[in-house]
Amino acid sequence: MPPIQDHPLRYQLANELHARPFPTMSNPSTVIYLAIKQPQEAVHRDRSRDLAHLIELLDRHGVPHPKPGATHHSAQLGRHTLKWEQHTEFVSYTLYFDGISERPYDPADFDVFPSDWLSEAPGQRITSLMLRVLPRGEVADVRRALTDWFVPESLAVARVLDDSCVVAGDFRIDPAGHMRFAVFPNTETGAQRIGRVVQRLCEIETYRAMSMLGFSRARGLSPTIGALDTHLSEMMVEMTGDRMPAEQTLSQLLIVSAELEAMAAQAAFRFGATGAYDALVNQRIALLREARFEGYQTFAEFMLRRFEPAMRTVKSTEGRLATLADRARRAGELLRTRVDVERSAQNQALLESMDRRADMALRLQHTVEGLSVVAISYYAVSLASYALYPLAAVLGLSKGMMTAALTLPVVLMVWLAVRQIRKRLH
Repeated sequence: MPPIQDHPLRYQLANELHARPFPTMSNPSTVIYLAIKQPQEAVHRDRSRDLAHLIELLDRHGVPHPKPGATHHSAQLGRHTLKWEQHTEFVSYTLYFDGISERPYDPADFDVFPSDWLSEAPGQRITSLMLRVLPRGEVADVRRALTDWFVPESLAVARVLDDSCVVAGDFRIDPAGHMRFAVFPNTETGAQRIGRVVQRLCEIETYRAMSMLGFSRARGLSPTIGALDTHLSEMMVEMTGDRMPAEQTLSQLLIVSAELEAMAAQAAFRFGATGAYDALVNQRIALLREARFEGYQTFAEFMLRRFEPAMRTVKSTEGRLATLADRARRAGELLRTRVDVERSAQNQALLESMDRRADMALRLQHTVEGLSVVAISYYAVSLASYALYPLAAVLGLSKGMMTAALTLPVVLMVWLAVRQIRKRLH
């Protein structure tokens, strides 16, 4: 092939498909699983702390460190095999070793994680489980083990992957603080298939635990949403009844809208993540290809009865919050329209008042103009009289007759002059 330049991410993206292989587990074996999550802002956490915590565990066993910035790592810690994975919101540790303890689900098996190391974890435990892999044997032996190890009322059991294994779990936390699961492979089931089944069971439990965080958030928001819904309904009644000024109602409505938008923004990521985790739980269960075992409920049936109602609550709360925000937004638009109409009416009334005042001012101006003609005429007649008094003696007229003769012409001339000036101004 002629030389061609590769994209700089070509090999990295291709290797990502093979970055997290399924573990290979023998029959019998024991699996210890732990998932750690920061309580707040887990997505934006300092991921170097996760890596540092892993390195501290590796150093206790003197095994090589992962590469800088690694998101997954495998190591051999004595007789235990470690698989570490860094996810978006949590970090998981899977430890497994050949053989099983004499005591079923012995808490001492979890001591492979030192207590002081656990206390320094950069986060909190979101889930932990202990899983036993042991030969399937007779049906009576499996039933006896299930009766001894699990709580019957919540026990889920199924034949998976074309009856190659029987898996079981009751999704209850035992006195030691761990979930319990069991896998009973057939004698011909390979180590890789056992590893895939175990990995999927760990993922089902982890994603179930993560998705329930959304249910907790939804349950916490429900009282606030109910109160805001009632308050919004009351404001809508006040809007229709004109019990309160529109501007005051609009101010209260803006406060409610702001609270709803803040709640929606704070819960958006958790509700979205819950939907994604819910889909992953159902996908992992579907991949097991379950078949009923001896009349027990399957994992899918267990999730349908116990898990799906919680997820429907989350979806309902998310939809209710969105609907309430839309109602508040529409009510705000109606109120703003009403306020604009009222302000337009006020402006119209103000303009009419200004017109009336202008008309009154014009009338007053005309009145003043009439008075000004009289005043100007008075002074003009006086000046003209003084100017023409010498002629009065020549003409044989008295001063009074001279003044009387000048009054009408002077008034007429002043009136004409004022009228001409007004025309020029207009």
